[in-house]
Amino acid sequence: MDKPALIASDVDGTLLDPAERLSPRTAAVVHEVAADGVPFVLVTGRPPRWIPPVAGPARLTGYAVCANGAVLYDIGRDRVVATRGLAPMLLHDIAGALDEALPGCRLAAERIGTSATNGDVRNFVIEPAYHNPWGDGEGATAPRAEVLGHPAVKLLVSCRGMTSDEMAEAAGAVLDGAVQITFSTGGGLIEISARDVTKASGLAEVADRLDVPAERIIAFGDMPNDVTMLRWAGHGVAMANAHPEALAAADEVTATNSEDGVAQVLERWF
Repeated sequence: MDKPALIASDVDGTLLDPAERLSPRTAAVVHEVAADGVPFVLVTGRPPRWIPPVAGPARLTGYAVCANGAVLYDIGRDRVVATRGLAPMLLHDIAGALDEALPGCRLAAERIGTSATNGDVRNFVIEPAYHNPWGDGEGATAPRAEVLGHPAVKLLVSCRGMTSDEMAEAAGAVLDGAVQITFSTGGGLIEISARDVTKASGLAEVADRLDVPAERIIAFGDMPNDVTMLRWAGHGVAMANAHPEALAAADEVTATNSEDGVAQVLERWF
């Protein structure tokens, strides 16, 4: 493709190395992109509060698409500018269906305030025995009624003894298109958003705000939650370490995230 007019990148497993760091080579090319005036958009399953540790070293101050497309976050202003969430009644309906499809599953809800640093909202609420594959210890433990009792931008579902692929298939059979089901780790966790909320829909909103056509966008990703974005962008690039679904959706496969795969592609122009 010609020199891109906008660059979109997933964060974990893509832009960051396996130690969750921005390598010097990748940082250098991201800085070159910014110096050239080309928007660099983070598109991630992460909530806004997990964006500053990435945006700071990358020197990014524009938009980030968070929570798999459910939240649009202005990094420089530290403001959430748009959300698409799940209402409590729908959350209860989803939970009932999941109890049948995934017996013993445990739930967590991601909520959003007006900024990444807003302390008035309990951002992440988890059921007892909820298993976080990342093991970061985040989350305020609460009964299920509390987890489901407030609007959320994302419902997370853990189930020990199953892979994320297996969980997504079982959940999809009972939820039947009523919501968006995806995952960003294979370790027994799926992520549920409102219907038609994807990384592609979030990136499309950014592109519309910046008046950049899809065909001038290059996107990078590695997991099933990146598939819609890789297909929607003019040029989708999967990492060599990507899930088979991401590899199949991409126009190109670059090196792994441990080998600066994003930088290797962007150095063609920057």
